[in-house]
Amino acid sequence: MAAEDPDDKQSAAVVWARYSQIAFIIPAAVVVGLLLGKLLDYWLHTHWLFLVGIIVGSIAGFVDMIRMVTRKS
Repeated sequence: MAAEDPDDKQSAAVVWARYSQIAFIIPAAVVVGLLLGKLLDYWLHTHWLFLVGIIVGSIAGFVDMIRMVTRKS
């Protein structure tokens, strides 16, 4: 009989925390992108960089979410 690997079983709290993190990745990345875009708009006296920040933030959020979901843990 093979011994079970202790890393295979995770507590319900760890699993819940890992998957609830997915719900916060994209909104947090979009907010950070928006804030950085607004800061650059203020600093460079433009009115469109916040859109670039939102787009880059959402792309970064999706990439991070995909990496987290596909990561074997």
